[in-house]
Amino acid sequence: MRFGAPFIGSRALVGRLDDTMLNTQDRNGISIRSAIKEFGLSPTEIPHAKIHKDTFAYLEFHIEQGPVLDSLQLPLGLVEAIAGQTRMEFVFVGHANHAGTTPMHLRRDAIAAAAEWIIAVERIAHGEPALVATVGKIEAKPGATNVIAGEARVTLDLRHRTDQIRERAAAALTTLAEEIAGRRGIKLQNRELLSQRAVEMDKFLVGEIELAMRGAGCTPHRMVSGAGHDAMIIADKVPAAMIFLRSPGGISHDPAESVITEDVALALKCGSLLLQQLANSSTFQKRTCRA
Repeated sequence: MRFGAPFIGSRALVGRLDDTMLNTQDRNGISIRSAIKEFGLSPTEIPHAKIHKDTFAYLEFHIEQGPVLDSLQLPLGLVEAIAGQTRMEFVFVGHANHAGTTPMHLRRDAIAAAAEWIIAVERIAHGEPALVATVGKIEAKPGATNVIAGEARVTLDLRHRTDQIRERAAAALTTLAEEIAGRRGIKLQNRELLSQRAVEMDKFLVGEIELAMRGAGCTPHRMVSGAGHDAMIIADKVPAAMIFLRSPGGISHDPAESVITEDVALALKCGSLLLQQLANSSTFQKRTCRA
């Protein structure tokens, strides 16, 4: 969150923590490279963190961070894919002026332009199945009660299992922001902060996890992860899969986030069964030999 650069650790594991990312800066102008040095570590050692060639698979246990499993009263979920993500920033630039002396028809209100666009973001997301769109941050300048905002800076987070749908939505919302800004006499700036493709989990591992879940006495529920995870980065190098544990109340990114002890026990049982299955699997043995 500090650098707006997710998956720093897993990117290092797959050799994708390059100079561009290491030079990414926080709000105070401190780069990731500098922060690593200030912590007493050496960025030159990062290449040695790469996944070893003898690594055959990656399995990640994680809370769902959402309400689906809890609503179904299921302890575990089987992740088939991780949704792709687009993060963007839009800056609507109007003209700051006195709130009392400027007639409505002579205003170039940056917040009003941003607000019109934000409502459209929600409408468009409702119109595309499984697409989620979030404007999570709004900053207005000068930020005074009696001054028309001259600038409104907003973020956009788009996620979908299908990259084409996500990219099409990003293009449509960008065009819409330009149309709204033009009609209102507002200037618009935008930039892409992140474009992370959707990632399918390894089909063989997904099938084996499903068997392990049944063996542990759980009903397998296949689902797409809307949140990003290290598995989506590591899947570039080795077969990857994920098991979700339910989030009580669907609560995440909040102090009330929790997990149920019995769910953890089931997840451990499922993982143990999975290891036994893989140890006895001729298909898995052939895979590891090829690796």
